[in-house]
Amino acid sequence: MQTDPATGNSVLLFPEGVLELNETAQDILTRCDGRTVTEIIQALAEEYDVDSKMLAADVCDTLADLQRRKLIELT
Repeated sequence: MQTDPATGNSVLLFPEGVLELNETAQDILTRCDGRTVTEIIQALAEEYDVDSKMLAADVCDTLADLQRRKLIELT
């Protein structure tokens, strides 16, 4: 993941191309640093002062979509 110098937007680079990330995906991926999905959800809930149950589906859907595209690997 890096910042596109031309647009300033966050992008995920992969061998076949570039995926421009929306703010939600960027917030999730920056926390993929060894934390569990539950820990990522909790960190986002605390940062945005929302109920973690409200975020769980969005986080899981985003990660599942990226995994389905083979852009991330969940362990």
